[in-house]
Amino acid sequence: MGLVEELRALQNAVAGARPSTAEAKTAADLLARATALLDTVRTDEGGQLSGRLVDVPGRAQALIPALHYDRHEPDHVSGTVTFGRFYLGGGGAVHGGGLPLLFDEILGRLAGNGGRARSRTAYLHVNFRKITPLDRELRFTGSVDRTEGRKLFLSGTLTDGADVLADADGLFVYLRPGQP
Repeated sequence: MGLVEELRALQNAVAGARPSTAEAKTAADLLARATALLDTVRTDEGGQLSGRLVDVPGRAQALIPALHYDRHEPDHVSGTVTFGRFYLGGGGAVHGGGLPLLFDEILGRLAGNGGRARSRTAYLHVNFRKITPLDRELRFTGSVDRTEGRKLFLSGTLTDGADVLADADGLFVYLRPGQP
């Protein structure tokens, strides 16, 4: 496994563990060593890998669940995602905050497809339709609905078989030259 995949596995393990004091100390010491190692190769935002490797599920950004795209076209994307224990909100369900994060990633990446200019999320509305389960492969879609000048209107769905778990619509605005 790569670094980000191991970090995701660690996040899931921490979320689901109940270590003794000694086990927690040992794990914390190992994490401190890893942090110290990575601090020796710290770089600025432009040089970092996290969030920039588009061929790595979740763009190598460990906060985002690993998205696996099977369709990636200028106006439509689809694929699968599995939320691990790190995203538990309680009762075996994904935390409500995980779904806007998911849709912001899907729609934001779609907003930049086909050589489009960089954009920012202006609004994102998520409808929670059914409980989203953990540890189950789910399907997502995203579509460009229309554009109006610098405004790009998008929508997406998250499904489990025939069940729509959540859907979203968002407005992304293309950045002007020089905007961060």
